[in-house]
Amino acid sequence: MNKICFLAVITALIFTTFKVSAQDGEDKSKRPSAPAKVSEKIKSGAIISIDYSQPSVKGRTIGKDLEPMDGKVWRTGANEATVFETDKAVKINGQALPAGKYGLFSIAGEKGEWTMIFNKTWKQWGAFKYNPAEDQLRVKVKSAQSKTLTEKMTFNIDESGSVSLLWGKEVVRFQVD
Repeated sequence: MNKICFLAVITALIFTTFKVSAQDGEDKSKRPSAPAKVSEKIKSGAIISIDYSQPSVKGRTIGKDLEPMDGKVWRTGANEATVFETDKAVKINGQALPAGKYGLFSIAGEKGEWTMIFNKTWKQWGAFKYNPAEDQLRVKVKSAQSKTLTEKMTFNIDESGSVSLLWGKEVVRFQVD
C-alpha cells in the first residue's frame, strides 16, 4: 500500500513539474490578447521599454464592460502585469524613478484622471497579488478622448519621452525625462 501511495505522489509531482514547464515555454503570440513590446531611446539617453499584452475592445465599453473606472488597480494590459523598464534613472512627470523593471499598474478615474503606478514587483500575473507597499512611484495624469478608436490597447513612446496609452477612445499620456 505504501508503494502505491509513493508512486501516486511521484506521478503527481512529475505531472505538476511538466505542466509548469510547459506554461513557461508557452507561445504567447497565440493568446487572445497577444503580447507587444515597444522600446525607445529618449532624448535623455535612457532606453525605455514597455512589455505588455494587448486586450481588445471588441465592441465593449471601457469603464463599463472592460476595466471599470471604479478606483481599482488594473494591470494596464492583459495576462501578466505590464513591465515598464528603464536602463537609467528617469523622471516621470517630474518625479524620480530609479533604473530598473517595474510592474506598470493604473487606476482609471471617471473624471479623466488616472493614476499610473510603478511597482517594484514586475513579475506577476495580472494584479491579483498587487501590493501597494511595493509601489516605487505613483503619478496622477489626465486622460483625453480621441476621435478615433484604437481596437487593441497600444503603448507608444516618442523620442521626446512622451509615453501614450491608447485604447478605445482613451488616451493617457505621461512624460519620461
